Amino acid sequence: MQGTLSPHVALSVDALAQQRRRAIIATVLGNGLEWFDFTVYSFFAVIIAKLFFPTGNDLSSLLLAVATFGVGFFMRPVGGIVLGIYSDRVGRKAALSLTILLMALGTAMIGLAPTYDQIGIAAPLLIVVARLLQGFSAGGEMGGATAFLTEYAPPERRAYYSSWIQASIGFAVLLGAAVGTFVTSSLDTQSLNSWGWRLPFLLGILIGPVGYYIRSRMDETPAFSAVAEEAKARSPLKEVLSTFPRETFASFSMVILWTVCTYVLLFYMPTYSVRTLHLPQSTGFIAGMMGGLMIMCVSPCVGKLADAYGRRIFLSGAALAILLLAYPMFAWINHAPGLVSLLVFQAVFGVLIAAYTGPILAAFAELFPTRVLSTGLSVAYNFAVTIFGGFAPFFITWLIAKTGSNMAPAIYVMIAAAISLTGTFYIRDARRTATSLRQGNMQ
Repeated sequence: MQGTLSPHVALSVDALAQQRRRAIIATVLGNGLEWFDFTVYSFFAVIIAKLFFPTGNDLSSLLLAVATFGVGFFMRPVGGIVLGIYSDRVGRKAALSLTILLMALGTAMIGLAPTYDQIGIAAPLLIVVARLLQGFSAGGEMGGATAFLTEYAPPERRAYYSSWIQASIGFAVLLGAAVGTFVTSSLDTQSLNSWGWRLPFLLGILIGPVGYYIRSRMDETPAFSAVAEEAKARSPLKEVLSTFPRETFASFSMVILWTVCTYVLLFYMPTYSVRTLHLPQSTGFIAGMMGGLMIMCVSPCVGKLADAYGRRIFLSGAALAILLLAYPMFAWINHAPGLVSLLVFQAVFGVLIAAYTGPILAAFAELFPTRVLSTGLSVAYNFAVTIFGGFAPFFITWLIAKTGSNMAPAIYVMIAAAISLTGTFYIRDARRTATSLRQGNMQ
């Protein structure tokens, strides 16, 4: 059959393949840069606590710092709804270009902010405003990026294409931990506290324009272009809430484990390593690099397997494994704290997080049609992240201090795993074929 294609048709096929490659590259680079900006705050929470939230008590300062990390999540649902609607009405390209500019602005405010000693109460207020701006931006990122990649993907390769979004988050973790390792290992304590902590944020300012340039040169997805005129007259939020409540709830319940794993097992661990395990800060960063590396490398592999064998087997299997392993793994690193145990901890959970999140965005994308895809995903994702992820570091730090038990993070992860394991059974997933996917997308 291929030999009968005209040169014009063959050229069109080649052009589409090239567009798809550019779509993956642009989304992965832009998403990775955006999440690096958003999450680097958590890596330096201990230092930020001392400089911007001085209370005379290390625990109180840290609680204020991680609470401010959580403040950004109040804006996640707002950003998700506003930017999700913008994406479904104006286009994926426009929304994704806007999110990365907003994120870079918030990062610049943190990286350049004077400390409490320099301007008093205005310093923590600047940090709060910056985190609100970053939260608004991040709220629209996941829905827009998922819609963009899944609409470009061939129906039989949706999980593989969308898995690169999670791989880019792994890249952001790896990059953030690598920068943290370099800064904390290369500078003395005085230099680190005075100016060294700003270096990752200044890097984030520089890479913001790069991400915008990449995204502004993307082509709009064919699926959105086909419904663009009709989309301007719709109310995506109203349709999501009235027509797709079951799909929204299923997505919400499955995001819980994803967000808890991300903000507890990845971003909180450097803080946990210092305050709870009493290890050098560089040890937590080095271990964090392992977690990011596993997610970055394993997610696309799981995505490819999920296209062949279905989404549910990986979602349910990984959720069950995390539920069973969370307690013994946390008990082990507390019994034998050190670089080796933390590296193994991050490697194990990095693989399990990749196994859970590799196919999850494809599963979500198959629950919503193109006309409300970005809004539906943004609503479900951001409300779950806000409730269960954003304030996880605050609650865990407080629980450890109140109960005296270092196992609080394990219990939190286990509860999340149990809820999301139940949610995985909502997925309409046997072994999907290209034909069935195309039929579902036309509904």
